[in-house]
Parts: sequence; C-alpha cells; structure tokens
Amino acid sequence: MEKHSHENNDHSAQAGSYDTVGSIETNVADGFTMVAVGDLIVSRPLTKGHHPGFGDIVKVLHDADVTFGNMEMNIFDIRSFEGSPQAEYGGAFHVSLPEVGPDLKAMGFNLMSRANNHTLDWGLEGMRETSQVLDQSGIIHAGVGENLAQAGAARFLETARGRVALVSLASSFTPMSRAGDPAGEAPGRPGLNALRLAKSIVVPPEKLESLRQIRDALPDSRPGGRSAPPAVSGATADRPEDPNDPNRVVVAGMAFTAGDKAGYSYEADPSDVADILRNVRRGKQFSDFCIVTNHCHQPGNWSEETPDYEQSFAHRLIDAGADAYVGHGPHKLRGIEIYKGRPIFYSLANFLYDDHRTPVGADMFAAYGKDPRVDTDAEVTVAEEAKGFDDPVFYESVVTVSRFQQNQLAELRLYPVELGYLKRFANRGVPRLAPPPQAKSILERLQKLSKPFGTEITIDNNVGVIRLRPNSP
Repeated sequence: MEKHSHENNDHSAQAGSYDTVGSIETNVADGFTMVAVGDLIVSRPLTKGHHPGFGDIVKVLHDADVTFGNMEMNIFDIRSFEGSPQAEYGGAFHVSLPEVGPDLKAMGFNLMSRANNHTLDWGLEGMRETSQVLDQSGIIHAGVGENLAQAGAARFLETARGRVALVSLASSFTPMSRAGDPAGEAPGRPGLNALRLAKSIVVPPEKLESLRQIRDALPDSRPGGRSAPPAVSGATADRPEDPNDPNRVVVAGMAFTAGDKAGYSYEADPSDVADILRNVRRGKQFSDFCIVTNHCHQPGNWSEETPDYEQSFAHRLIDAGADAYVGHGPHKLRGIEIYKGRPIFYSLANFLYDDHRTPVGADMFAAYGKDPRVDTDAEVTVAEEAKGFDDPVFYESVVTVSRFQQNQLAELRLYPVELGYLKRFANRGVPRLAPPPQAKSILERLQKLSKPFGTEITIDNNVGVIRLRPNSP
C-alpha cells in the first residue's frame, strides 16, 4: 500500500495535479478498477447456497479494487432485536439475518451506501445494529449517523491502488429519517443524509389560470388565511408561492409550473446541495478517488428517465471532486453518461432482489389487505410485487466495471444480469449472467437510454463496452 501511495503522489506532483489543500483530480494507480451495482435487497446468506451462475458474478465482484452496492435493508436478529417496525416506512420492511454481513464481504463488497427510503424501516435500533454488523464485517459504509454531520461525511476505504472516499445521500427518503445537526441546546438528530427536493407538477401555461381560480375559491385563500406549506412534505422541501411569479401557482399545498410537456419538475434545496458539495470536496481532499451515490426514485419507479434536477446536480458533484456518480432507487436501469472522463450511472436497478423477508410487520399486512392470522409474509410480498413490481425489467440489470488508466476512465464494461423472474418465489432474486438473447435486449435498452447523454455503448460478445482514450474529453 505504501508503495502505491508513494508512486501516486510522485506522479501527481510531477504533473502538478494537486496543491497543499488537495485536488479534484483523480489520483489512483494505473489499472484501478471500480465495480458498481445497484440495490441490494437480500434476506439470507447466498455464497454457500445452491444458486447456479452466481459464482460467475462473485468472480467479477472480487476482481476489483472497490466493489460498491446500495444496501437497502436492515440487518439484525429478530429474536434479540429491541426495536420495532415503524409506522412510517419505505414501502416494505426489508430485514436480513446477521450472517448476511459476512456473506456480503465474502461476495466481494467492501463499500456500501446506506441513505435510502428503507434506512429507518426498523427505527434507530435497526439502523444502529446494521452499522454494527457492517463494521464487524469490514465493510465501509456511509450515509447514516447520529447527526447530519456524521451522516453526510465521507467514509474511506484503503486499497492497493489508492484511498477511496464514499459520500452517500438520498433524495427519496421517509421524512422522519432525515438527520439533523444540533442547534443551541437542541441536540442533533440521528438519521440519513438527505437531499430535499421541491416538487412541481408541470402543466400547459393556459392551465395555470384555471388553477389560480381553484386556489382563490378555496376557504383559506383570503389574505392572511393561506397557511404556509410545511418545512417537509414527504421527501420534498416545499417553498411558498411567489405572487410575482406568473409561471407557478400553489393549490392546497401542491405546486404547479408552466411547461411544454406535462410531467414533474424538481428543485434541489440549496442548503442541502451546499452541504453535500462541501462533503464531496472534503472527501476528495483526503482520498485519491471519490464516489458519490444517490438514492433517487423520482419521478417514480415507472420511469426510465432521470428527473430534471439530476444531471446538473451530478455534474456539480464531479466538478467538486467526485470521480464517479452512482444512482439507484427506481429498480430500473437508467442511462449512463461520461462527464469529464468520469462515469455517471443514473440508475443501476436491482442487483440482489432476494426479498424473502420475515417478519413483514403489521402495517404492511394492512396496506395490502392481508390478515397476519390467516395470510403469510410471502403472500404479502407477492401482493406488493403485483402492484408495481411484476414487470420482468425489475429483474434485469448490469454489473458495471470501470477501469482507470492515467487517472481517466479508459474502459467501462457492462455485464448484463437477470435475477430469475420466472423462478419460484423461494429461488428468484439472485443474479446470474443473462443468456445471449436477454443480454442483447438489456444492452440495447441501455444503449437507447444512454444515447441522449451522448454515450455510445458497443456490444461485444454479450457485454456492453464503453471505451475512452486516456486524456480524451
């Protein structure tokens, strides 16, 4: 390790790529490799089980300096757990056995994000026990903490080709899971590193006048009677209506803006963005390679397009020092962009979807019209999947392998995987390399999604390849 670090610093000094404070430049030894995948939803250890084809995936995970995934579950032993399932949860109660921690390490994972809509499914007790299991398993993780400063801070992984920083954030989160800093005598609040978004519904300009008429007809529309919007509504940061803005109107707490195409628009909270950019800059000053990861469901799991705030936000992160931006959340693939020689993955979909969780929690039984005295946890899960996750594309993804030469992305390989959509419930959710026809379909879809970003993906023997020349734009 000392030899690599010494070589890196000599090379950087000769190139004049850093100063006494630190640099936003990449500073890894040639051949540095990052494997990045999307969401990990797994309830049991897998490496010692019978899962045909999974060994080929594990080999890819192991052949890298850093292997990253988004951990979308809690880890604890329900028999000794002192917490409880929360009334406010991320849509499902994801829980794993303690053995999953060492098993993830055995798969090759050494870096994980924690900020997402499931962080506090099981309260602070679940968050803290999960942290303890990951620490004991030797997996570096970021995105949660006892206050906002801890949750937003970069965490560091030492590798043979350089030191890697990870900053984890979520724009999709449950409101009560947002961490806070101390203020005067009030202590800080444990939770996750959040990026609040102000959401607007985009409508044709001529519709705004009708919406104003509806607003003015409501009982609270008289002067002084219109209540201010809450500081947080869902996972968004709302802002009041500006009477001087002719292109925006707020009706019953919902914002509408004028646009050419109906849809949704998002505006990132400036204070959250400033905190995140500072944490990225700080993380890069103490590392050779910085990864920023964002859990973003917007505009919804149905969409393969990125929300309108995300591209400029990802660019700002890279300008601040990030060497890679990894998005996840919608459980579907979204496009890939190369910006300043650095990869941006807008969503890497599911990697592990082995969601055989027990227990589910009474609130989820009720949400799907099930009775825990009659129905089983598996039947609740099947009912959940039938209402939005029954499309085969949720069981298709890629494993990304980014290789760096001369401190630039030289090649990005995309290995298509399928998670056994047609298998029985007890066996699906574990990835294997997709067979040729399916691999071609996955990569062609990713080609189409990436084309608007100017990214060209070639298909070589059922593997997607993005090639860049060192020092190229």
